[in-house]
Amino acid sequence: MLVALILLFLVLPFVELAVILTVGSQIGVLPTIALLVVVGVVGAWLSKREGVSVLRRLNAALNEGKLPTNELIDGGLILFAGALMVTPGFVTDIVGVLLLLPPTRAVVRAVLVKRFKQRIEQSVVVGGTAGFARGFGGGFSSGGGFSGRGGFGGDVVDTTATDTTRQPRTDPSPELR
Repeated sequence: MLVALILLFLVLPFVELAVILTVGSQIGVLPTIALLVVVGVVGAWLSKREGVSVLRRLNAALNEGKLPTNELIDGGLILFAGALMVTPGFVTDIVGVLLLLPPTRAVVRAVLVKRFKQRIEQSVVVGGTAGFARGFGGGFSSGGGFSGRGGFGGDVVDTTATDTTRQPRTDPSPELR
């Protein structure tokens, strides 16, 4: 993760600057700026169009009672692509436009789904609580941050019971007194 952050914040700006200077030396300063603006505007339009399309698919899946996993991943990728389009530079614009195209997004989505599945399988084998709750105090039912009488108010939910009914909280948490 540290390597990715170093590449993102230290290397990428220099790569972007080198590409902008190279393009600027080939076609001129004003055409380079105009090209950056045009690509940004086209990217914003494409982001809006694809985002609305994903929202429609998301609503359709929810109306059918299905879990909209592909739509949620697509929405995240479109959001990321929009952020890349806002970042000045040709490299981030190219990656952003590629993520906005449905065929490219489908390939990236497939890679992400495979990676998510691997991570979940590893977490379940290692931790027993899907691995995601460990960062919040050790799990949902092992005395961690969300078990028993959590400090966030609301209802007490016994995650170890087979009965899934919710029981109203009768005593306020010490934090709420």
